[in-house]
Amino acid sequence: MTHPPRSGEPEQTVLVTGGAGFIGTAISSGLAASFGRVVVVDNLHPQIHATGERPAELHASAELVRGDITDAEVWDSVLATVTPDVIIHLAAETGTGQSLEESTRHTMTNVVGTSQMLDALNRHKKLPRRIVLSSSRAVYGEGAWRRTGADALFYPGQRTSATLDQAQWDFPDAEPTAMKASDVFPAPVSVYGATKLAQENILVAWGKSYGVETAVLRLQNVYGPGQSLINPYTGIMSLFCRMAKSGTSIPLYEDGEVRRDFILIDDVASALVAAATSPTVSDTPLDIGSGEFQTIGTAAAIIAGYYGAPQPHVTGQYRQGDVRHAWADVSAANEVLGWTPQYNLEQGISRLAQWIDSQANVQPA
Repeated sequence: MTHPPRSGEPEQTVLVTGGAGFIGTAISSGLAASFGRVVVVDNLHPQIHATGERPAELHASAELVRGDITDAEVWDSVLATVTPDVIIHLAAETGTGQSLEESTRHTMTNVVGTSQMLDALNRHKKLPRRIVLSSSRAVYGEGAWRRTGADALFYPGQRTSATLDQAQWDFPDAEPTAMKASDVFPAPVSVYGATKLAQENILVAWGKSYGVETAVLRLQNVYGPGQSLINPYTGIMSLFCRMAKSGTSIPLYEDGEVRRDFILIDDVASALVAAATSPTVSDTPLDIGSGEFQTIGTAAAIIAGYYGAPQPHVTGQYRQGDVRHAWADVSAANEVLGWTPQYNLEQGISRLAQWIDSQANVQPA
């Protein structure tokens, strides 16, 4: 088997799995500018695509193939006419809480879908030069923490129902640290996180065996224009906006002090395109986020202020599989890809809210 050329010639082909979704449509223009051919494979799942039609946001030059990545026949049909130089693997089931109740569905898409893709590439003797995986901060679980006054890191593991029922949200006498692949090892606490880590391991092992470059990008909480407004598992930012837009006080889980790294879709798109086109990539996963954390209370307050809604309120509820704190150290992505996030939280929320306000028939959350 031979690999396609390494140069960034415009006649090269990029294949994007799950490319008709939120992230896929956002990167389609950048890919169309960098590659001669853009092929998208997507099953247009009704949880995301209510009408089952081609998204208007997908670049006009992108060739859309409707099919499920877990189906070997779909791959045989695609690879009969497509020789990918680069593959961007976005297709995944993403709901953290949902994954606990539909673990087979998540495992089939995320794990078996990945292995079907690799088997098909072997079967058709069409090895790409590079595979870019959109992974997730969920692979870290609760991540690494540091005891008060100590230098050494420790891994607290999954929070239990017993402690959460008693409103023990944090780990005693400890502070969380930023997620950085070179320093913090993965320890997922959800089925979704476990399947994303499995994707990483499968792709890296396969890639090293066949000399295929693998670029793994661990994304934080992605939000912004184009996010599904009908899928309850796509993130809290669009949900918060819809609540505030309808004049509802936003409910905050736990104590409202949960830390998250909210990154605008524009910044994620530029990172993925950079990973697909960069002359070199890293053997170590790259963390992609805004570079700072915000509490969900802060994000909700900004959104409430934008819409003139009542102030958010703390409910004390919690969700199994959620981690307490998560944010990225993005220094490695800057060093390897020359990538830096461009938008802060206020700018991102303004862009998201303006987009939601422009949509017809937005249903209250």
